[in-house]
Amino acid sequence: MNSQDQLHRFLFESLNIRGEIVQMDASWKAVLERYAYPATVRDQLGQAMAAVILLSATIKYDGSLILQAQGKGPLHTLVAQATRERTVRGLARWEGDPPTGDLASLYGNGQMMLTVINQGGDRYQGIVGLEGSTLADALERYFNDSEQLASRFWLVADGERAAGLFLQQLPAEGDSQEGWQRIGLLADTVTPEELLNLPVQTLLHRLFHEEQVRLFEPEPVAFRCTCSRERIGDSLRAMGREELLAILEEQGAIDVDCDFCNKHYQFDAVDV
Repeated sequence: MNSQDQLHRFLFESLNIRGEIVQMDASWKAVLERYAYPATVRDQLGQAMAAVILLSATIKYDGSLILQAQGKGPLHTLVAQATRERTVRGLARWEGDPPTGDLASLYGNGQMMLTVINQGGDRYQGIVGLEGSTLADALERYFNDSEQLASRFWLVADGERAAGLFLQQLPAEGDSQEGWQRIGLLADTVTPEELLNLPVQTLLHRLFHEEQVRLFEPEPVAFRCTCSRERIGDSLRAMGREELLAILEEQGAIDVDCDFCNKHYQFDAVDV
């Protein structure tokens, strides 16, 4: 079993198609150590984290990339965030025991948002309805509608690993639909077990052994939370002096837990 957390990029030499594969082991377990997620919620979060790493190598930005799904169903909030350094974090919020099923049964009438935040503060956000059976379906719809580039996603997660496969057809002169359809049919044969556990070179050979595939050097992926005492302090400052003093008078200190990593921060009267 391949146990490294890595993002692999590849392309097809004779076709205008690029691809990526991500496999997360320790970075995924670091998220699971912080919260006890029900299996259905866990798998959705793992798929979202795999997706946001794949997207981090596809969308141009110099800050952070956030994939968020929201709805009024049992699983009402799902957030995965990646940086261009391939660090990732994620969280989910749910009620009761979310059922297995399509997106509607999990999220209700929900939507998926993809937000790009650049270093200078510039922000771009795209929104699409959460329609289809899987997060992969919703992502494909987003790319086909907003980016106008045919794109396919295969996402999977369990209690040990999370992984994803991404294919995208690049702009080209002439009709290249036959090649795109052929590669898509080949990729559709991948099983969750193969995507989670096979070394990438082995997986690519199994799927595309009759194609000319160029595989680039992998990039490491790691869990990392961007919370800090300074950032939490900035958030508290935005609440205003009077409200903070009222909390101090009632509780003696201000306690804040990071939703992503569960780290605890405490601020006393001197801090305020």
